[in-house]
Amino acid sequence: MYHNFMYAFYQQPFYFLFLLILLSVWELVWKGFGLWYSAQYKQKGWFMVMLLLNTAGLLPIVYLIWFKPKQKRELPLKSSTKSVRKKK
Repeated sequence: MYHNFMYAFYQQPFYFLFLLILLSVWELVWKGFGLWYSAQYKQKGWFMVMLLLNTAGLLPIVYLIWFKPKQKRELPLKSSTKSVRKKK
């Protein structure tokens, strides 16, 4: 069974190329979202792991579903204070 399946890919490489391109686009989309969100939330560990490992989009999906913070942390506005630098 396995031999026949691989033989079909060998005989018609168009199917293999189509599958490879489809998988690459799938990985690119999910990795893009995962990297963007992990960078926005300053999660360096997740960013590095997703950047270095190719998991066909599974790791970014796991991150986006279970480990992404629910809402973005907002810093309070400091409109009344001015930053003062000391001149040397």
